[in-house]
Amino acid sequence: MPKDHARKKALAAIKDSYGVKHADAIALLDHPDAGERETLERYLAEYIDINTYGEAVDYLRQEQADPRNQLLCETCGWLMGMVCPECKKGCGCEYECTGWRHEEMRAATGEYDPDDDPYGCEECGAGGGDDPYGECCCYEDEEEAA
Repeated sequence: MPKDHARKKALAAIKDSYGVKHADAIALLDHPDAGERETLERYLAEYIDINTYGEAVDYLRQEQADPRNQLLCETCGWLMGMVCPECKKGCGCEYECTGWRHEEMRAATGEYDPDDDPYGCEECGAGGGDDPYGECCCYEDEEEAA
């Protein structure tokens, strides 16, 4: 397949997929950064108010300039907007922190273990999660023996 024919097919696919004009499709196809191009395509597909290549680029630059989107920690990848106010480090590298931000991020990334309930009994799980009024009876035998 000739190079020009493949480019025409790619431009047609972009115009059909995102509903943009020919000039916007060319600009999107010729965008220099592949990672940014994927983000621009996602903006065009998902956001109703972004209809042109220029609007998508403007929104991307706005997101990049936002201080909340600056990298907080290179190890865990947390951003400044994710900082935990309850621990020293403030990032996802702090595994011992039981703060709300860490729990929120574990749930969002799939690292959350529903069996790991800080309020329930560690042995039987009573008193947490699904049944906060559950009564733990793990140590009843020991109390009766004493």
